[in-house]
Amino acid sequence: MTDHNLGATQPPLRIGGRCVAALLREQIPVLTRQVLARLVIELPVYAQLPTEEVGGDIADIVGHNLRTFADVLQRRQPVTDEQLAAQRDSAAQRAEEGVPLDAILSAYQIGVAMAWSELTAGAGPADLPDVLATAGQVLAFERRVLSAVSAAYLEVRQILGSEEHGGRHALLTALVAGEALDKFAHHNGPRPAPRYVVLHLTLAPHPDEVGGGAVAGVAARRKVRRVRAVLDRFAGEPALTALDSSGGTALVPAGAPPPWPTLTDLVGRAADAAGCAITAAAAVVPPPQVPAAVAQTAEIVALVRRTGRRPGLYRLADVLLDYQLSRPSDALPGLAELLAPLDHKPDLLHTLDTFLRHELNRRATAAALHVHPNTVDYRLRRITQLTGLSPTRPTDLPQLNAALVARGGGPKPPPEHPPSGCDEQATDPRPHRLPG
Repeated sequence: MTDHNLGATQPPLRIGGRCVAALLREQIPVLTRQVLARLVIELPVYAQLPTEEVGGDIADIVGHNLRTFADVLQRRQPVTDEQLAAQRDSAAQRAEEGVPLDAILSAYQIGVAMAWSELTAGAGPADLPDVLATAGQVLAFERRVLSAVSAAYLEVRQILGSEEHGGRHALLTALVAGEALDKFAHHNGPRPAPRYVVLHLTLAPHPDEVGGGAVAGVAARRKVRRVRAVLDRFAGEPALTALDSSGGTALVPAGAPPPWPTLTDLVGRAADAAGCAITAAAAVVPPPQVPAAVAQTAEIVALVRRTGRRPGLYRLADVLLDYQLSRPSDALPGLAELLAPLDHKPDLLHTLDTFLRHELNRRATAAALHVHPNTVDYRLRRITQLTGLSPTRPTDLPQLNAALVARGGGPKPPPEHPPSGCDEQATDPRPHRLPG
């Protein structure tokens, strides 16, 4: 007879007339909330974690741990490695976020202790045999959980500590530098792919990063980890990444070139997972073309942000005219000079830029600038008077667009100041801010 069968034939553990496994399952929702509240009070690092994480990932693993313990009590058998997979994954995530190991182990001990208190609250003298048997299960469960969590945490920390010298980092460095890849053909680490999706990513701050401090650091690492996870799943193997909280470069291995809608969806899923807006550019190239693609995608993203386009994925074809106009040429200074009369009139430059971005819609422009449509009309007339080019005349639009790009992708927003009358300096005290 197997140990499992032996466990299955034993009577259920009872304390205070209640089956302990059933009692624990019944109390899991309440216990989870109580454990979270105590973690935040007693362990400072948990108080500094993003609220989203405490109410999401941490709550999920607390509930999962209690359910696993209830299963152990019902079977009266030790917890299995398979049952501890979620705990190991959670420990690995906390390791990547920099949560100290002692805080994680204390959290598990608090959860087990609170479960024990709940189970034994109604114990009487007649329950001593089952109390002792339950205590044995508690101690064995806690030992196995803490051992599994510690091992998973330390493994990830070791990998993170040596990642700079690992094969993926070396391959990434070689690809970006355009070095020969012969040395990677026969080693045990990652090998060059036939093609790479070269991505340059700019990550907007997650809401939990805004406040600064420890919570911001955890939120930033969590954001980057989630982006990497999406890229890894897409490739079916680890992507080569050099990312921090503001973004960076990723080389995603690929066989056949992925369709552009598929890449657009990839960036969208990464943004959803990270909980922040992502502006990206992509190119699919063989290894020898990676250095040029890295430089070009970075330039495309910079151009997209300068010209106020929305977050999302872009390729060279999407910004072809602006890209060409931003190249050094003899014509560039002349184009920029077309708007020189507006150099000291930021309200007019900002209005022109906003008007063009809103497809010549004066009401939409007024709404974006928080001014009356008549103010927009007045400013457009002043632009025409000063430059000789009319934003409402179709033949002048190409020159105005080109001039804005030649000046670096559009003007900066005007300085904040109170309305001062009806001249071109009059503007809303809260001007519309351009992305980037």
